[in-house]
Amino acid sequence: MFATPAYAQTAGAAGGGGILGGIVGFLPLILIFVAFWFLMIRPQQKRMRQLQDAIAAVKKGDQVVTAGGLVGKVTKVEEKFVEVEIAAGTKVRVVKSTLSEVSPAGGGKPAND
Repeated sequence: MFATPAYAQTAGAAGGGGILGGIVGFLPLILIFVAFWFLMIRPQQKRMRQLQDAIAAVKKGDQVVTAGGLVGKVTKVEEKFVEVEIAAGTKVRVVKSTLSEVSPAGGGKPAND
């Protein structure tokens, strides 16, 4: 009752933007997803693939770091387990999937140089 006929006629026309209005409304969300994909998801997948390849190729003499923070040298490799020497004469069996880092034998430079 309080609205004039002119306002009432334009209110119905403003809501019908059509298909193009819907696409333009979703375009920022699509662009954000694409940005997340290239900046976060792809690099993380690449790092995980490299870690899985390194774990599959672990061999005797490699230095490893476990998810629990143990650092040691691999002394024996089995299908699902790795035996790691964490101190002189102290060996532990570790599940391969818990390895978080693998460094090849002789890969680092000496600490005093």
